[in-house]
Amino acid sequence: MAGERDGPTAAIVVDPDGLVSGWSEGGRLLLGWTAEETVGRPVTDLLAGPPPPGFPESDGTAPDHAGPIPLRHRNGSTVDAVVTRQPLSGGDGRPLGHVVTVQRWGRRPVIADRAFEQCPFALGVYDPELRFLWINASSGRVIAHSEEQVLGKKYREVLPEFDRSLFPERDDKPYTDKLAEVARTGVPARLITVFQPRGSDYANAWATSIWPVRDPEGRVRAVANWGFDMSAEYWARQRLLMLNEAGGGIGRTLDVIGTARELATTPVPGFVDLVTVDLFDEVLRGEEPPLPPALTPGETIELSRAAQHSARDDTDRAPGHPLPVSHAPGSVAARCMATGRSTVQLAAEPGPGGEWAFGPGLAADPAHWPPGNPLIDESIAAEGLTCRITVPVRARGALLGVVAFSRSERPEAFTADDLILAEELTAKAAIAIDNARRYSRERATALTLQRSLLPQRLTSPEALEVASRYLPGGTGTEVGGDWFDVIPLSGARVALVVGDVVGHGLHASASMGRLRTAVRTLADVDLPPDELLTHLDDLVIHLSSDLQPASRFQPTGEFGATCLYTVYDPVSRRFALASAGHPLPLIISPDGTRTPVSVQPGPPLGIGGLPFEATELDLPEGSLLALYTDGLVGNRERDVDHGIAELLRVLSHSDTSLESLSDTVMDTMLPEDRTDDAALLLARTHALDPRHVADWDVEPDPSQVPRARKFALDQLDNWGLEEASFVTELVVSELVTNAIRYGEPPIRLRLIRDTSLICEVSDASSTAPHLRRARAYDEGGRGLLLVAQLTQGWGTRHTTEGKTIWCAQTLGQPEPR
Repeated sequence: MAGERDGPTAAIVVDPDGLVSGWSEGGRLLLGWTAEETVGRPVTDLLAGPPPPGFPESDGTAPDHAGPIPLRHRNGSTVDAVVTRQPLSGGDGRPLGHVVTVQRWGRRPVIADRAFEQCPFALGVYDPELRFLWINASSGRVIAHSEEQVLGKKYREVLPEFDRSLFPERDDKPYTDKLAEVARTGVPARLITVFQPRGSDYANAWATSIWPVRDPEGRVRAVANWGFDMSAEYWARQRLLMLNEAGGGIGRTLDVIGTARELATTPVPGFVDLVTVDLFDEVLRGEEPPLPPALTPGETIELSRAAQHSARDDTDRAPGHPLPVSHAPGSVAARCMATGRSTVQLAAEPGPGGEWAFGPGLAADPAHWPPGNPLIDESIAAEGLTCRITVPVRARGALLGVVAFSRSERPEAFTADDLILAEELTAKAAIAIDNARRYSRERATALTLQRSLLPQRLTSPEALEVASRYLPGGTGTEVGGDWFDVIPLSGARVALVVGDVVGHGLHASASMGRLRTAVRTLADVDLPPDELLTHLDDLVIHLSSDLQPASRFQPTGEFGATCLYTVYDPVSRRFALASAGHPLPLIISPDGTRTPVSVQPGPPLGIGGLPFEATELDLPEGSLLALYTDGLVGNRERDVDHGIAELLRVLSHSDTSLESLSDTVMDTMLPEDRTDDAALLLARTHALDPRHVADWDVEPDPSQVPRARKFALDQLDNWGLEEASFVTELVVSELVTNAIRYGEPPIRLRLIRDTSLICEVSDASSTAPHLRRARAYDEGGRGLLLVAQLTQGWGTRHTTEGKTIWCAQTLGQPEPR
């Protein structure tokens, strides 16, 4: 059989002169010429065109293995043939010519044709116009046509469905166009073709190759293809791709409803046509879900539809508007949630032989199904569905809800592999939903803690008009440690503070509360800004050491912060400030120009060992101060310098109220997808009326005490504050006496009328007085105790020149300025 041919072989005897001297019957069958017509004629007369190079040779014969060579058939057609020769010799060794054998080019042994015919791969050959020249039996089964039915017909006539792409969203070329492209360009192609065989409701995936068939001159004479069914491998790969997409696409938002929407949209339309995600209300609120023992198959379960996505309408439920849904007792969803097991519902019965009509190559064997699946439920057809998978949403032992994957547009039923895919998708989403729920709870707790630690209502001192804003980061970020404060100080002064704690979450909020309390405590001591930051730096270092783990298995917290501390004096209009790694304030003069701040921020708190630099500025009345955190001016799309320039541009509209200006700043500066919290504190300065301040130099002589009392009483008469005369006379007498007795000159008495009446006595000594308990026969020790009991507050303020003892009395409504 190996030598069997499927076509005749011509044997021609050519004499040394190149004339035909013998002709076989095979020559007649192959070329149509008889022996009488060819014997005695030159062998070159058989050629259909010009002799190829070397034909005939000098001896007048054809060369060995010359082919394919076009030969002339008796009917005028051309036969491509392979020509070979063997020398012919007589008994005495004298050359008698050659024996030339001629075979049709391209013909194979019959066993080779049978191998191609019986190949399990689909094979086909087409001319450049895509007319069928040959197909094997496997290809005929795929296209549901025999070779006799398609020979000579164009590919598009036989298979019009291949003129469109099954996946237009991928911008794939139709298979017919790919065949034509190979025929036109001569460039081979390999691709995976997904199509629906005739008579089947299921799409198959085929690995195919297309290549050009060329003649000896390199011209494309035909195009061939082959393919094999790789549906099982293809759909398994699609499932892995979908799981990979789900891994990167589900759980990006740290938002429960956003994660539910990601679960609903990921499998549509590649896997199913409709997905619904129903969750407990407690999950949506960030609370703990109900315990599974509270759920029984016999009771109605109330959920909320957190997400829904359909391929038919290409719509999804808007986030933030979950709709209530009820799952009746005994329903598939109720049973799934009560038992914790998934259920597959099919609307169709098995085929006549009991087999399921699943797609080829897929896991349709009932042995692959878990117990109780699949469930034949013709009722889902009334919903327009062909099949549905219901999966409980469980994470860390808690039941969060239920998700349903449904098919309606495609006829193929789910397989056991599809159930595994649905459960994997749900498991990935369940962890993400539970993470989002836990994050929402922690974020709400941290935000509540932080807001409780921030000033609930800013004081409104006469020295400043203030407004503030704080916004936490977006829902995908934890609460940070930004904070601010407005602290009234002695002498009608006001401290403005803003800071930022490193990190996010509960730890940052608690650390922020510690720092704010510490700053208020240090501010009560009336320290200058640079000294206050030095003490605050020491405190942060001590707090950081407290966070060091007792063992290597105990987690540590990160504690560092920046802080800007400023003090404004409405009497002198002096503005003092110092920074610990925090952005400096922006100061806008009443004429709209920026007042530069010539000081370098010091190191962040917690570094230790480095000094902080303080500076003072004279501010005109009506200056605008802007204190802020870096979350306001810096983000992923804008660096800090550009952010500060933009903030200055917005602050130039300072003629508006501070409340309106604060809203404008936050709306303009912060993007919707902000990743950090931001704090803003705006203040407009006022100057205290000089008529509300009176001071007098006191000689260091006890005889000056009565004169100091008289000076104070006369000033109260001028201000119309006679009701405060008694207390003021006693306070002035005590403070001036102490300054003369224990202090050093120069001594100065100052009265300030603000929302309270402030009495200050300054001297050059740095020794601070303190309260002590006087015994029954002591002649002194009761003065400061008397001052503390008669006034609403008193204290000591150290300066570079010495100290100032002050006390304040509450007054009624101040006169309008």
